[in-house]
Amino acid sequence: MKTVHTDKAPAAIGPYSQAIIHGDTLYTSGQIPVDPATGEVVGTTIEEQADRVMKNLGAVLEAAGSSYENAIKTVCFLADMNDFAAFNEVYAKYFVNKPARSCVAVKTLPKNVLCEVEVIAAIG
Repeated sequence: MKTVHTDKAPAAIGPYSQAIIHGDTLYTSGQIPVDPATGEVVGTTIEEQADRVMKNLGAVLEAAGSSYENAIKTVCFLADMNDFAAFNEVYAKYFVNKPARSCVAVKTLPKNVLCEVEVIAAIG
């Protein structure tokens, strides 16, 4: 196993890695809409926050030698399922290959953000 870290995505806010590579598969931790340069939450709307999440995921995917196109499965967490359609519009711009996905609403996310996304992707 290999740990993945990039300064282009927020540092972990707990005892975990941004991602782990096992064999030819990448497992990312959930990314939230935090600006890696400032450590502050970006945006107040689901669209703004989802876009920052996708940029953070892209940085982790790139650091691991992967990409959105290699995504196998995503897990999406929303603070409010009423944001589902707006979240999907942003998500679809990044995950054009339509990987398998779960999307659930949760009571609260870290830093009270509106969304969090994790990815399983192939390397290469």
